[in-house]
Amino acid sequence: IEKQQWSFSGPFGTYDPAQLQRGFKVYREVCSGCHSLRLVAFRNLAQPGGPGFSEDEAKAIAAEYTVMDGPNDDGDMYERPAILADHFPSPFPNEQAARAANGGAYPPDFSLLAKARAAHRGFPNFVFDAFTQYQEQGPDYIYALLTGYEEEAPEGVEVPVGQYYNHSFLAGKTLAMAPPLSEELVEYTDNTPMPVDQYAKDVAAFMMWAAEPHLEERKKIGFRVMAFLIIFGSLLYFTKQKIWRNVDH
Repeated sequence: IEKQQWSFSGPFGTYDPAQLQRGFKVYREVCSGCHSLRLVAFRNLAQPGGPGFSEDEAKAIAAEYTVMDGPNDDGDMYERPAILADHFPSPFPNEQAARAANGGAYPPDFSLLAKARAAHRGFPNFVFDAFTQYQEQGPDYIYALLTGYEEEAPEGVEVPVGQYYNHSFLAGKTLAMAPPLSEELVEYTDNTPMPVDQYAKDVAAFMMWAAEPHLEERKKIGFRVMAFLIIFGSLLYFTKQKIWRNVDH
């Protein structure tokens, strides 16, 4: 899996709100018909370090969805427009319905997929990754998968009926998901080019944010902790030198 350049990689990386908004648009218009996002609440869209939606914009997005609530005073469940506290509803009522609609395949939830589907880079790459703090193997894989479809499989590779060849798929060479992206499928309003690789990169970044929405805060806290430990360790060293400098050992 080829390593990509991401704005959020490295110890000081941050999310690009414009990219996250584009990725969210791709998710809504292409991916949400099959894949759920059940661990992400609508209020997360307006939180700091995220896609940069205002609270009113997040409320408007939530109002476009309906969620099941209840029971009411009569003991019945009912549907209502979603609010900020609600999570994104699943496109299917249960797993069996999802499998029935997708030829037996169960579309995975997108909430944590960018962290769960990381491709191992092997030795010595993982050693370099530890020093550079590179943790974006998941978005790398998602991008590679979305851009790895080929119309014709190589010689000797048999593609079963209802399957599609993808040279980047880790669990084999074919999968049940048809190529979800095509050029100019989703209209961007910020003059960003609209080829497949741009869509793939944007939605991969959005999925990374969904899996780790507090990434920027974590990095800031980590930097402060490391700075404190360096200063504190230095003070302990000089204190020890002053107290024990005239003591025979």
